[in-house]
Amino acid sequence: MDILSRKFTEVSLSVLPITVLVILLNYTLIPIETEMLARFLIGALLVIIGLGIFLFGAEIGVVPIGNLMGETVAMTNNSYSVAILGFILGFLITVAEPDLQILARQVNIASGGIISDILILIVVSIGVGIMVAIGLLRILYEKPLNRLLTFVYFIIFLLGLKTTQEFLAISVDASGATTGAMTTPFILALGYGVSQLKGGKTSDEDSFGMVGIASAGPIFAVMVTSIIAGLKDITGTAEAFVPNTGILLPYFRVFPQFLQESLLTLLPLFVLFEIFDMVKFKLNKKHKHAILKGLLYTYIGLTLFLVGVNAGFMEVGRVMGEGIAKDHIWALPIIGFFLGMVVVLAEPAVYVLTEQVEDVTAGYIKRNVILATLSIGIAFAVVFSMLRIIKPNLKLWHFLLPGFALAAFLSYMVPPIFVGIAYDAGGVASGPMTATFVLAFAQGAANAIPTADVMVDGFGVIAMIAMMPLVAIQILGLIFKMKAGEHGQSQSHREAQSL
Repeated sequence: MDILSRKFTEVSLSVLPITVLVILLNYTLIPIETEMLARFLIGALLVIIGLGIFLFGAEIGVVPIGNLMGETVAMTNNSYSVAILGFILGFLITVAEPDLQILARQVNIASGGIISDILILIVVSIGVGIMVAIGLLRILYEKPLNRLLTFVYFIIFLLGLKTTQEFLAISVDASGATTGAMTTPFILALGYGVSQLKGGKTSDEDSFGMVGIASAGPIFAVMVTSIIAGLKDITGTAEAFVPNTGILLPYFRVFPQFLQESLLTLLPLFVLFEIFDMVKFKLNKKHKHAILKGLLYTYIGLTLFLVGVNAGFMEVGRVMGEGIAKDHIWALPIIGFFLGMVVVLAEPAVYVLTEQVEDVTAGYIKRNVILATLSIGIAFAVVFSMLRIIKPNLKLWHFLLPGFALAAFLSYMVPPIFVGIAYDAGGVASGPMTATFVLAFAQGAANAIPTADVMVDGFGVIAMIAMMPLVAIQILGLIFKMKAGEHGQSQSHREAQSL
């Protein structure tokens, strides 16, 4: 229970900043109804409770399953078997990702039903499945991560030249939405399990990068689909906003929905675990009971978290986005900066990644350093997104193209472990809080500004949040490298003096 209390403490400190930001805005720029503020505060409490339980469950349930499956995949000497298993695991874990379901619904609504939510779900899951298979093969054959990602993003760049603005935003948003609360712990553990069993000098480096590789799958999958289907010139309007009424009623109304959605999210993982346990793992009762207990905690926590976010957070994000864009448009980038700084701290998957970084590097790379770097990077990502909504001449590719190009360039200059961490961080930073609060804030702002298009400008914020950590974490890696070089030089100087 010490682990659970530690998780609650961490999550409380994470959710507090965004709660304070909303309260400050309420009493300064954007007053909101008392009922709505009360719902938001209840939502914040549910997010803390749900996130704490979820992270505890993921640590004792989801991560061990991923490690076991990773080891099983690694023991399969046949490359075809590894690729097929990787594709199946990647597809099944993604098709039930809550973040992706939220995004798919929002795309369907914003496009007036032209783009099917089921199509988005299937296409994106296929893309992730393909890239998970490639990622596992990369670990087994010890291929450099930076070269693989450079090649993949070069192909994406070529596809991007043929893709319309709407689908460019949707494809990269889908990339961020796939690596959410469910997929990230599993894919991280899968990569870690394969790399540790394989062993070798690069095992620690190879344990990172799987989430980054998986994140590239949705981009090319959605782009290829849009080109083949010939979908273009899709204009949409944001869904008519109908505020909730009452304080507790909205929570009771959505609770059964997310109870069911969370069950469907975890069901594929549970079924996979049972099948693998019968065929391969053959765990003793105590070990199996501990993992199943972890999955139950994960289910309870995920349900409470999603209920809190959707019934309390999302509408406040939408209302504040619209209100600030109408009455205080100058403040959008400023508020975006602070929003970006605090929202990443409430992402569940960020904590899973930063803890793994500290564990794998034996404390050399501190989790607080990674968190601070992500906060600053994502703050600027939201600022750029707000500027893009305000200024019609600024396009999404104006930011993404140089951003990904710089990330690719840096990947050849920093220690390999930072390349993996950076691309993984890009995936985990854009989770449930981003797919709900920040996306709702951006769409609210885009809907209120006459020169903005909800389909083009309302989407893309997840893409920006997914891209910035690639640059920010690798710059951190460059600083680590320079400090290590200075330390080595000073030590050599001291040794020379002693002689």
